[in-house]
Amino acid sequence: MKAFPMHHLRLATVLLYALVLSPDAFASAELARSKNCVACHSAERRMIGPPYTAIAARYADDSAAVRVLSERILQGTTGNWGQMPMPPQANLSQEEAEALVRWILSHR
Repeated sequence: MKAFPMHHLRLATVLLYALVLSPDAFASAELARSKNCVACHSAERRMIGPPYTAIAARYADDSAAVRVLSERILQGTTGNWGQMPMPPQANLSQEEAEALVRWILSHR
């Protein structure tokens, strides 16, 4: 039996990861666009609100981050990133808010 070339195995592994991981990543990016999160946030630069990378860095070791941040998204908050308030996002469900937080936290 002929051995499977190592570079083919690596390619197959990468493709498998892409198939498994990317639907959630694309869905969450699309969710962020559809819910207009991108009007105030971007991946790497500060706009009205903090960039996703800064949020991910601040909450990297916080086991309660998904719960806390999804509540802040839904209820709104002031003073966590300066004086600009984040208004409540009533157009999101709890599940959507949690999906967005998991996606934001992946920006490490």
